[in-house]
Amino acid sequence: MQRSTLREQLADALREEILAGRLSPGGEFTVREIAEQYGVSATPVREALVDLSAQGLLEVEQHRGFRIRRFSLSDFHHMIEAQTLVSEGILRHSPGLNVREAVPEAFTSIRRRAAAARTAALGGDLDILIAYDLRFWRELDALLGNPHIGEFLDRLRVACWAFTVPHLRRERHLEGRLWAGHLELADAVERRDTDETARLLHAHRAHALALATRLAGA
Repeated sequence: MQRSTLREQLADALREEILAGRLSPGGEFTVREIAEQYGVSATPVREALVDLSAQGLLEVEQHRGFRIRRFSLSDFHHMIEAQTLVSEGILRHSPGLNVREAVPEAFTSIRRRAAAARTAALGGDLDILIAYDLRFWRELDALLGNPHIGEFLDRLRVACWAFTVPHLRRERHLEGRLWAGHLELADAVERRDTDETARLLHAHRAHALALATRLAGA
């Protein structure tokens, strides 16, 4: 296994641990502890942790190791604001939602992700929702043909989930409380319906802000 591949796999595994709530905000650990946990050498672990730090999920503790970042409600609001500015800029720049170059298979895959995310959201299955929600947005962003925009938005979405997951884990019932408009959004984009796309994106952000504010204040 190449070191770069192992580095990416470790980063993915640790990111999943954070999003699953198994690594809690504020938790500290060292390179050695992670290396022993996964049975690998220190070098790829250090590289993976540096990558996650660059993505904003970890903070470096001088001479102590790493700490899982604790996002505030203010951080969450700023991340949603950043997503809003980017998405509105995209819609203004490409009012016709120029996705004609997308092959039919792309929308077939997006709709599969959307259907799975919707089912998980309505059923309150957080683990499945997070996985399919992130895949849905990544594939939708890929239609833009600009990987830099996709990487930026993906980083924000992962961080938003990192903020909300600890709060959501404390809730007893999530059925019907999570945003489930993935299929409608996929349909609007495929139809190149800019107005409906903008409306659904606004509804998604409004729902996220209302839910986060309610959970953080609980």
